[in-house]
Amino acid sequence: MGILRPARMTKVGLIGLRDDESRILSLLHDLRIAQIETLPPAALAELVPERGTETQRAIGDEALRFRGLKNALPPAPVGPPRRFDSVEEILAAARTVPIDREVGDLKREDDRLTSEERALDERIGLLGQLAFYPDRLEYLHAQSFVSFLGEGTPEARTRIGTLVPPEADAQFLDDPATPGRFLVSLKTQQADALTRAAQGSGVKLVAVPVLAGTVPEERAEAESARRTAVLRRAEIAARLGAIAAQWYGTIAAIDEALQIEVRKVEVLSKLGAGRATFAMEAWVPARDVGRLEALVRGATGDRCYLYRVITTEEPPTLMDNPPGVRLYEFFIRFYSLPQADEWDPTFVFALVFPLFFGLMLGDWGYGLTILLVCLWMIAGFPGAGRLPKFGRDFVKRIMSPYGMRSLAYTLIPGCLLAVGLGLYWDEFFGYALFSHWFGYVAPFDPVRNLGFLLLFAGFVGLGMVTLGFVFGLLKEYFHHHPRGVVAKAGGILFAWGVAFFGLAVIHHQAGFSFVGFDAYLGLMIGGLVLMIGGEGIQTGAMGLIEVVSHILSYTRLVGILLASVILAVVINSIGAGLVVGGTIVGIIAGLVIIVIGQSFNVILGVFEPGIQGARLIFVEYFSKFYTGNGKPFRPFGAARTHTVSTVTPDGLATGPILQSPPS
Repeated sequence: MGILRPARMTKVGLIGLRDDESRILSLLHDLRIAQIETLPPAALAELVPERGTETQRAIGDEALRFRGLKNALPPAPVGPPRRFDSVEEILAAARTVPIDREVGDLKREDDRLTSEERALDERIGLLGQLAFYPDRLEYLHAQSFVSFLGEGTPEARTRIGTLVPPEADAQFLDDPATPGRFLVSLKTQQADALTRAAQGSGVKLVAVPVLAGTVPEERAEAESARRTAVLRRAEIAARLGAIAAQWYGTIAAIDEALQIEVRKVEVLSKLGAGRATFAMEAWVPARDVGRLEALVRGATGDRCYLYRVITTEEPPTLMDNPPGVRLYEFFIRFYSLPQADEWDPTFVFALVFPLFFGLMLGDWGYGLTILLVCLWMIAGFPGAGRLPKFGRDFVKRIMSPYGMRSLAYTLIPGCLLAVGLGLYWDEFFGYALFSHWFGYVAPFDPVRNLGFLLLFAGFVGLGMVTLGFVFGLLKEYFHHHPRGVVAKAGGILFAWGVAFFGLAVIHHQAGFSFVGFDAYLGLMIGGLVLMIGGEGIQTGAMGLIEVVSHILSYTRLVGILLASVILAVVINSIGAGLVVGGTIVGIIAGLVIIVIGQSFNVILGVFEPGIQGARLIFVEYFSKFYTGNGKPFRPFGAARTHTVSTVTPDGLATGPILQSPPS
């Protein structure tokens, strides 16, 4: 596990016999620890690119076939994973599956019936709206005129009647039961004029299809046809279910085996081939190079050569934090992936972000509410189907389900801290619940102890800015940038000098005697000299202003806390005042104000502490050392579900498989 640094990567080269190529690729696929790279031009000058064979083309064809079969069949129980020891065995198993024609015919018929059912639903709905038309429907169409069903407001209906030109010879029939709904017939060549009039009036027009018989007759016929289609689709689903019960497990296993072979074929273009040998290069975590070499040698009977490649290329980035910390990689990836040779800020983020979130929330009512919402998100939003559709769609547009779960996990520690602080401060939706009910006297009041909280936030800011400069100094040192080391050291001195100079001024005004100002002025001047010496006059001077502003920026921890508390008190005061008034209208209005106002404050309690907490880390902390824009590590391979590994006799994957969340 890596903490504070991405996993160290090593580029390796491998030369082996072409007879062992497929087995080596299978091993790399199952291990998922190697990102295969294209061979450099110098190596390709001595070799030729790998070319596909007839067997590999057959694999591609069968992969398309089985992916289609798997998608066409409903999922069914799958037996134990299967093992295929060669490509020929996979292709032989594929040839034993005889259900293509029947499944294809059933799916095509089902697709046709689905389209037909959708069209019948639209026709039934239209005929329901045409119930006010008493005559036969064939009267609504001829070579010289067409008919439309229109719907809008009564005012729009009146307006469209005045906008249609007289030469259209339009005949209107209004629905007496639904004001604004009407049937209009007019000359065919004037249909465009009617469409423009409808757009200008806000009227929705639907062309009446060519039908025969009365509305009740056509509707009964359409409903009968729809029932027939539904019954036939049910028969098709039952037959596909029966086929799936017999064949789905086999198809899933063969499909997975074929997809693995397809992935192996796709990387062939990155390899080089000789008459009897092949060569490849790949990025591998340094800790896994020895294990990979032993496994490859064992799989090939020691008929290959693996070596380390000396290169100045930028390695891909693999963040490999402990499981609890790994959840917060979500935020780092959202901001920017670290480069492979710089600090991984996830560990510090995982420690600091929940503290910031809980402190800015600081209310056990809000904290408990957001905690329950987080647990609901983690559970997959059970019962969300009862929520308004626009709300569900809005949430989906903001973030994917995986992202929502990741966010929920990261907010839980902050919610727990907010609950603890809220209980200690006696803050429940801005109401001193324990004080009024049980006589509890909170030992700390955030509003009355504002000065202490501001001082605490200032020290937090000083600590975060200093830590950022420390990481920046170490980064510059490891990258052999002495002027950068000097500038970062100057930033640390100036930050501490400014902080304690300010404290000395405050205490002096309050009548206290601190160490003389000379030491603090010395730190400030020394920091100023070092920053200007390391970064130049303009950049250094800008850096000094940035240091002060970044330290003071952390006072927003207190500002957001107080804003939430004061807003809750205002909501409670206004709502309670109306409720206590005693009138029915006042009680209802007061309860509405409390519910809506507190709901709004809960939403702010998620966004403000979350956004501002992350911002304090991204801007005030990251800016001291973080570059980002790293290239993600994308290992070759994928997890097996329906097949087992072919690189060990027992079919088990060799060694622990690398686990990393998706980028």
